[in-house]
Amino acid sequence: MKITFMGAAKTVTGSCYILETENVRFAVDCGLHQGNAEIEKRNRGISDYRPGELDFILITHAHIDHSGLLPAAVRAGFKGPIYMTQPTRDLLEIMLLDSAYIQEMETEWANRKRLRKGLVPIKPIYEQEDAINTTPLMRTVHYGATFEPAEGITVNFRDAGHILGSAFIELWVKEAGETTKVVFSGDLGHKDQLLVRNPSIIEKADYLLMESTYGDRNHKDSSNSLNELAEAINWSYTQGGKVVIPAFAVERSQQLLYTLHLLSKDGRLPADMPVYLDSPLAIKATEVFRSHPEFFDMDTAEMLHNGEDPLSLPNLKFTLDTQSSQAINNTDGPAIIISASGMANAGRIKHHLRHNIWKKESAVVFVGYQGVGTPGRRLVNGADNITIFGEKLKVEARIFTINGFSGHAGQSEMIDWLKNFDSPGMKVILTHGEAKGQKVLSALIKQELGYKVHIADYREELILVPGGEMQPVVKEKVAAPQVDWEFLLKDSEKLFTEFRSRLGKVRSQPFISQTELRDKLLDINRQVVELISEL
Repeated sequence: MKITFMGAAKTVTGSCYILETENVRFAVDCGLHQGNAEIEKRNRGISDYRPGELDFILITHAHIDHSGLLPAAVRAGFKGPIYMTQPTRDLLEIMLLDSAYIQEMETEWANRKRLRKGLVPIKPIYEQEDAINTTPLMRTVHYGATFEPAEGITVNFRDAGHILGSAFIELWVKEAGETTKVVFSGDLGHKDQLLVRNPSIIEKADYLLMESTYGDRNHKDSSNSLNELAEAINWSYTQGGKVVIPAFAVERSQQLLYTLHLLSKDGRLPADMPVYLDSPLAIKATEVFRSHPEFFDMDTAEMLHNGEDPLSLPNLKFTLDTQSSQAINNTDGPAIIISASGMANAGRIKHHLRHNIWKKESAVVFVGYQGVGTPGRRLVNGADNITIFGEKLKVEARIFTINGFSGHAGQSEMIDWLKNFDSPGMKVILTHGEAKGQKVLSALIKQELGYKVHIADYREELILVPGGEMQPVVKEKVAAPQVDWEFLLKDSEKLFTEFRSRLGKVRSQPFISQTELRDKLLDINRQVVELISEL
């Protein structure tokens, strides 16, 4: 069996693993690549996944970095079933439409700039129609109920305790009379977090693909997080400012509502301080959460049994339309604003930061992982200035970082989960983490548990051998094309000399500005660099 790492390799985004046996080709997760511009370029390479040749896809949970390229795969020819839990399906039905809308809007905005520069327009990665076409392919499964999506493949979804409906996947592959068991952790949950149950226990595997987001650190406990959030709210309230909280629409926003409910219950939330949930997706996701109480943990179930709604507050206001969102920043006095995205790189949160980041009385509270290259990461790292919508703003607001809200297992929790395995020969493959943290976690696993550990690379291919060592795929070397470099260089020099001569004449023409000319030349330079990189 061959596995190819199409994402989440030395990064925490774009999760996708393509597996190939003698008769079946399928994927585990199909996530959107998020972060800096270089990483996001990968989203336009869906043809490399060969979607039309995939027999089926297994989805661990609804977060876009694990599911967000599904519509692109469907657009590119995928027609098979997509397996997931019921809450994941309900969440994806709204999340993929939202993601498609963002793709369309961002492409429209980018094309305005491109057209002004004389560049060819680009198409969105996918559109809302593609998201709509994805929904009929979704198939729901229950935790603990094994099924066979294809001959020789057996699958079992287990509760990963990360978000509502999240799963880790047990996979048995039978080839040539031998069976190999591979476990995909998906995103492993943080123990004792609000709303969801703790991750299930598992004992046997030949290979474990394990996330490593927090491979080099642990979280503070939930009581500390409660106190830290109360401190941030109290500080801004006494200053007369707003508390801006960038939060993922699914799971983090609901956790925050739950936490604010607890603070209100304890009399630690100012009674006259409005709380705005300013994200249409988060509002719809909250309704999905409410519709699946059977997946909640025992504490939440008991609250519901006693007639208490942990996802409601006396001063909670939902803002679905744009006008209501804009009105928040026109109001005076303290307020709490929960808005997406969680890394402050898209959505309504950018508008709230633009209105508040330069105010000394405001607070910005980060409650989740901030990816490399995102505005959130820059603010957490202490940036003095930040550019939002092309405007450079001085950072005067007080920045709070609360780590205890994470839905990911911390380092010690991952080690504790691993200790449940009774598979001495198991190989651990670390994915979904940054290289620095993965190195730390790898050394710890080897030292404490004695497992062999491999850190996956982007687009790496491995052969998973039953009961043996995994083997790298050896690719045939392609002979380099014969190029007459001397002729090419002489020809290029000739063209450059002629270009300089013409440039002198163009420079003085009134129909082109110096700025437009510079932009054109920079674009030509970029194309030349790309061409050279392909040689």
